[in-house]
Amino acid sequence: MNLQRLPAADFATKWRDNARRERASSQQHFLDLCELFGLPKPAEADPLGESYTFEASAKRLSTGGQGWADVWKCGHYGWEYKGDRADLAAAYRQLLDYRGDLENPPAIFVSDMYRIQVHTNFTNTGPAV
Repeated sequence: MNLQRLPAADFATKWRDNARRERASSQQHFLDLCELFGLPKPAEADPLGESYTFEASAKRLSTGGQGWADVWKCGHYGWEYKGDRADLAAAYRQLLDYRGDLENPPAIFVSDMYRIQVHTNFTNTGPAV
């Protein structure tokens, strides 16, 4: 697999003045992060979307209703995007509501296009941000 690299300055320039809404930006932002860090993208690493995908289906613990995590990598993380400078605590609560159906990932990422928070969820440790 030949992984493209996106220079950090190009990433920053591209996303600095982004005014698009979450739905219009989140997947491209994540793909650019993969290129920035030289990591495989979901469709490259898991063409069937069984363990690494966008819009991972998840049942809500609170209601039993259907939800979707913006990005999910089995055994690694769940990721929820929110719009421009939105409430990241709300994004965190949303992923907590999906956590059981996402197999309790050890890291929970919440972000908008400007900030990324990593919440740890490791066994036998307290949470950390």
